[in-house]
Amino acid sequence: MTSRFAVLLTVCLLIGTVPAGVVGAGSGGAGVPVTTDREVAVSAPSPSISTDARGGSTTMADADDVMHRTTELRHLPDRPGEFEAEMTFEIPEPMSALEIELDSEADVRSTMGFEATEKGTYKWTEETDAPSIRFRMPADRRGDGARDGEESPAAGTMTDAAAGGGGYTFVDTGEWGIVQVPDVGITFRRDSSVEIGIERTVTVDGPGAAGTSIAVFGPVTEYERAVDGGTVTLAVPDAADLRERPADILESIADADERLDVGSREKEMLFVAAPTDVDWGPRGIQYGESDAWVAADAPLDEASNVWLHEYVHVRQGFADRDVASDARWLVEGGAEYYAALLAYEQGRISFTEFRDELERGERSPYADGALADRTTWSDPDTDYVKGPLVYGDLDRRLRAATDGDRRMDDVLRQLNAQNSRVTAADFLAALEEMGGTGVRDAAETYTRTTATPDAWSQLEHRAAFDQPRAAIEYGLGPAPLEVAGQEWERWDRDDLAGPAADVGRGDVLAVPVGQRVAVPVAMANDDDRAGTADASLQVDGDIVDADRRVLEAGATATTVLSWTPTDPGVYDVRVGTDRLTVFVRSTPSLTVTDLQAAPDSVAPGDPVTVTATVATADPFPAAGALRIRTAEETTIAEPIALAPGETGSVEATISFAGDGRHEIGVSDRSTTVRVGGIGSNLESMPGFGVAAGAVAIGLVVAIAAVGRRRRR
Repeated sequence: MTSRFAVLLTVCLLIGTVPAGVVGAGSGGAGVPVTTDREVAVSAPSPSISTDARGGSTTMADADDVMHRTTELRHLPDRPGEFEAEMTFEIPEPMSALEIELDSEADVRSTMGFEATEKGTYKWTEETDAPSIRFRMPADRRGDGARDGEESPAAGTMTDAAAGGGGYTFVDTGEWGIVQVPDVGITFRRDSSVEIGIERTVTVDGPGAAGTSIAVFGPVTEYERAVDGGTVTLAVPDAADLRERPADILESIADADERLDVGSREKEMLFVAAPTDVDWGPRGIQYGESDAWVAADAPLDEASNVWLHEYVHVRQGFADRDVASDARWLVEGGAEYYAALLAYEQGRISFTEFRDELERGERSPYADGALADRTTWSDPDTDYVKGPLVYGDLDRRLRAATDGDRRMDDVLRQLNAQNSRVTAADFLAALEEMGGTGVRDAAETYTRTTATPDAWSQLEHRAAFDQPRAAIEYGLGPAPLEVAGQEWERWDRDDLAGPAADVGRGDVLAVPVGQRVAVPVAMANDDDRAGTADASLQVDGDIVDADRRVLEAGATATTVLSWTPTDPGVYDVRVGTDRLTVFVRSTPSLTVTDLQAAPDSVAPGDPVTVTATVATADPFPAAGALRIRTAEETTIAEPIALAPGETGSVEATISFAGDGRHEIGVSDRSTTVRVGGIGSNLESMPGFGVAAGAVAIGLVVAIAAVGRRRRR
């Protein structure tokens, strides 16, 4: 599964001479003076900032706080084993420099607006606002991703490459191909007062289909199914002989989506039915955050259901991050267990088939290894075979210990919500918190020693799995949302004009990047038994905050969950079944149309009210916290949000200590105030012109290393 991560290196440089009292755009709270200098930053996208799009349209075209990156893939039928990619970058105005680093195997064929550097990267020449680069990539991969005929890279990119048998994981035959979508390392420079998001679009030039991480070349038929606010697409190449009906595959995945309440939902998922006339290693691979391929002849009516196995991987958000070696077995063990359990609950297999699948873990060589210690395994598939037996036994024990109130789904949800490396200690702590010391003790025994549980009987299964859970509902509460500690407006999408009305679901709001968003939540237990409420705030399927509490029968409760967005973009925000579409914006989304200071003549130390009139800079909702600059300090005004086409005003109170005429700048507007006597000297901001820049520059460098993990 794809794991995107950023390694941050910070370097501060002082450039030029800094005149006394000159202050540029720094950072600080609303209405608070800022004493840092204006910065120019070179940075790279963080793990989840971008809006991913399938097809040819982008969500926020023309927005100046978003860079659009389009990847167009081309099949090369006369060159089997290779394909071509062309990446185009639409540069927003606040971005002053861009440098990209391609995969080491990329064979660059042409560039427009890029030039090669001595360190092997490509630098934007600023000759065009839409630079592009065209290159070829090897298509054929074996094992953990190495090029066909080469040894695998040292860094493991597949959970268990040996289990793949050395066959293909990606391949192009000339007639058709299933390939990895190439990625790129990005470094850019921007004003420190501006955040820039990344919006990515992947397309295929010609017959084919593309997700965000997997693409298919050749004639293909696509089938779609809506699932809980998202879409699952099944792409079937003409070269594939699909064993099951597309509708049945999509129905099985949709049913699994409804049953697994574990967070980590993706808005767009792509499953590819892979033709079976090549030497595949595994029977399926989930790659990236939301894409997978499965052998076209894989059946639905078996315990080792590959379609469901790969779908479960999509929902294991914790595995996108680094997982400690003593917890890695949870990835494949959990996927195999849920594939069998879901197939049984869907009526596709009998209980005997379900139990037979789990019983495999009781036998040698799999039973001879301790799951948390890979060095004890005599078979590399121990996590696939013993793992589901132990995972399932703990699920049964947890349900029995809590009268059905808690199950392993809840443990998986908690691990998904953990914004850090998952370890065995985290797993054990979650089990103890939910099920008590008895469940934890069993987990320690069956994961840290070679002890192995027995598969349970159908009677034991019914006793644990057929217990009802309390019907607890939660959603948006009646209190207003708050942003940066103040009540915040949200709009009915039917009242909006322009493209924003067609994006996402639910009410719409715009929030400034970096500001805390507080969401009121209401919970109600409508059942006649006590139960645990699991209220969570999900952003693009990821759990960013949660509140778990026991509610007695008929009881209600409220809470507040929060999220602080770090990058501009469009986000799907969910609380229960309620949805919001949130446009996270930076200051370029606002245009300052007028700037006034009153009074325009004051005594030293007296207050001056600065009023900036603002409008939206593009067709989308806008938000930001404007910086009011003088030669003495920078003040950040209270944040503001505007619906498309709306205007508003921002006020802040400042003062000056010394006599003279003082310049005030907001964005590209300026005005002056006379302080004290008639003096004629203007206290302006050197290097700004009309509030346009600063001499002091702080340089912040962030280097993004982009990697991918696949799970079989």
